[in-house]
Amino acid sequence: MEFQVTFRSDRFNTSEPREHFINPECFGDDVAAWLIQELRACGVDADPEPGQEDFGGFLRYRVGGIPHCFLLGLVPGDELEAACWAGWFEREVGFLATLFGGRQRGVSPEAVAAVGDILASSAFIRDLQWASHPA
Repeated sequence: MEFQVTFRSDRFNTSEPREHFINPECFGDDVAAWLIQELRACGVDADPEPGQEDFGGFLRYRVGGIPHCFLLGLVPGDELEAACWAGWFEREVGFLATLFGGRQRGVSPEAVAAVGDILASSAFIRDLQWASHPA
């Protein structure tokens, strides 16, 4: 099962590229840093700093000893709709398993719930929408 989430928030940077960005519009590092802080406050083992990808940011965390990754990026808006954040969950697996689709298999529902509960309970997250489909 592959889990994906979208949401909106006015709290995070969506317009000012930072020096450490791989691409000028790979926003999401501050969202990932906030999620790390919140996960750790809930007792979840999470890496101390977010990572950067060419599409946005990510964070690594472990639930039940199983390593996971939550990746997210900004989906630009248009005249009719505001920009939103899109995120998805993966397992942290080795190189060979990655080649055979291992990142999409075995995502723990508890790992998804750990991030989902934080998003759902935050006063500054809105329009939270979930999608899942077989990997």
